[in-house]
Amino acid sequence: MDAQCWPSSTELNEIRERVSKMANVNKEEVRVAVSPYRICPLGAHIDHQGGTVLAMSINKGILLGFAPSANNQVVLHSGQFQGEIKFRVDEIQQPKDKCLAKDSSERYEQCDWGRYARGAVYALQSRGNNLPKGITGYICGSEGFDSSGLSSSAAVGVAYLMALEYANNLVISPTENIEYDRLIENEYLGLKNGIMDQSAILLSRHGCLMCMNCKTKDYKLVYQPKVLEYKESEPPKATSILLALSGLKQALTNNPGYNKRVAECREAAQILLEASGDYKTEPILSNVDPEVYEAHKHKLEPNLAKRAEHYFSENMRVMKGLEAWSLGKLKDFGMLITASGQSSIQNYECGCEPLIQLYEILLRAPGVLGARFSGAGFRGCCLAFVEADLATEAASFVRREYLKVQPELASQISNDTAVLICESAECARVI
Repeated sequence: MDAQCWPSSTELNEIRERVSKMANVNKEEVRVAVSPYRICPLGAHIDHQGGTVLAMSINKGILLGFAPSANNQVVLHSGQFQGEIKFRVDEIQQPKDKCLAKDSSERYEQCDWGRYARGAVYALQSRGNNLPKGITGYICGSEGFDSSGLSSSAAVGVAYLMALEYANNLVISPTENIEYDRLIENEYLGLKNGIMDQSAILLSRHGCLMCMNCKTKDYKLVYQPKVLEYKESEPPKATSILLALSGLKQALTNNPGYNKRVAECREAAQILLEASGDYKTEPILSNVDPEVYEAHKHKLEPNLAKRAEHYFSENMRVMKGLEAWSLGKLKDFGMLITASGQSSIQNYECGCEPLIQLYEILLRAPGVLGARFSGAGFRGCCLAFVEADLATEAASFVRREYLKVQPELASQISNDTAVLICESAECARVI
């Protein structure tokens, strides 16, 4: 599969035609913000603690066709949701907790799909950017990926940021947009996640892993070795990415499980730091030396001990995985992904019966090297790395086996999108 086939020329032409009619402009004036989804093979649930993560963008995602407005109006339509979103870019946007305290009928649009566009305006306003122009736009996502756990929220936020920046001639670097999207997620929407999602979306390149230290924000792109660089062993077989959807859909901000686990990680960090005599350092687990963790982990009550164990073991898996990837040892890389999935279940205690069943089915599928949840593990899908020549057979196996154990959920998913074969892709951009 050619990673460059997304977005296709047909998709781009349809979006440009639609927006040109909405905005009453020539089709050539319409631009498209391409914002890919991401996967995180290793580094699960540790970005919010300043851990190191491995991620890559894939050839599925969000497309936002837009034309700059002649005034300050934002007008949006969606391929997934009904209704029209309209607001002005000079309106002062209030974070979620403040808007919900007001009359819900007055602020209804704050709580529907338009909240990400408003959040992008909020983020840009909060850093003093001048936004005289709005946009007229149409946004849609790859079919079947709603609530999939592939960072669709971050992809949407990034798309709106890039469109508004383009319309207002703002030159913003990828690292600045990582911060802006963090403001959308953390401040505007109230989700206490880290920066891994937007970093992968904005920094990845086709064919490589993005490795980011979420504490220092340092990152590097790591490619697999070229065929000629293999000396003592044969090059590994080509791999693809399998995405298996569970049919579970629930907004992350409505599920207390995610934010609760972030708080538990911070509580564990505070206990460990104070046990070592440190009462000043920010209580995140990346600020706890491994030696301090080993010396004082017995002081943590069971739930906190599990969260800390996941953090430190996952950080170690990231380091081993980075080495395996760079040496082309994809079987080792896959085994580490599977171990990450197991720790997410046992130590981070995320996931639910359908997702765990899907994870276990993937591990039995032909050609699968490793699998784990994608996203927070409370909904969405599982990912797997699979030998490319067995990907179609593996996808059929997973569809068939999941239907046996979860017939109701599986019946809600289109057979064409229940298990998808994907590849790595380029980062977000405007075309």
